[in-house]
Amino acid sequence: MTTQPYTRVLLKLSGEQLSGKFDSGIDSEFGAWLAAEIKKVVNKGIQVVIMVGGGNYARGAQLAGHGIQRVTADNIGMLATMMNGLALADICNAHELPALVITNIKADQVADQFTHRRAESHLAKGRVVIVAGGIGRPYLTTDTAAVALALELDCQVVLKATKVDGVYDKDPSKHKDAVKVDQISFQDALADEAIRVMDKAALGLALEHELPIIVFNANQADNIVKAAHGDSTGTLIG
Repeated sequence: MTTQPYTRVLLKLSGEQLSGKFDSGIDSEFGAWLAAEIKKVVNKGIQVVIMVGGGNYARGAQLAGHGIQRVTADNIGMLATMMNGLALADICNAHELPALVITNIKADQVADQFTHRRAESHLAKGRVVIVAGGIGRPYLTTDTAAVALALELDCQVVLKATKVDGVYDKDPSKHKDAVKVDQISFQDALADEAIRVMDKAALGLALEHELPIIVFNANQADNIVKAAHGDSTGTLIG
């Protein structure tokens, strides 16, 4: 896999990752470890934008039904990402990594509203910008929101953090003969129904704008900085 050094990256973190050793909520001990890993990236002079998921608290698609409208369910999911963003920003700042959360949903009492100018200003000052609220609209996952945000803020790559070390030709948790793929095209990733590491809308948007995605294991020390620095790790989709 060949990549290149980047100057600005989008790190996509799932809610499940932030829950760490717990079944739900925030694992602050893991959050501290994660902040130290992200700090390694910032110390390389690379600007970091983070899009957080909310699955450790609520998933809109799972909540919908039995009287709960899909729009309401997705709004609940966006609020879950807000909780994660606020917690992660506090953890980063407590460990001397300047960070702040801005949100695509209106919640002035707890976080500033996302604007392009505001995000750019904070990045220029060396701060990690954590974006909550997804894209601010229902029916769109935080994966799709991450790609859209990366395009808006001129990030050169989306770093899709997972608990596995890349994309496999089949589910490695179910198939012992699954083979890791070092590099795959967007077309192949979209066509293969077995590849579910990101939703198809996110992959399609990245394909349209030729924005590379690196899928990697963020729970291993130095992997985030390796991916952000262009070193070989995980799977490159592009």
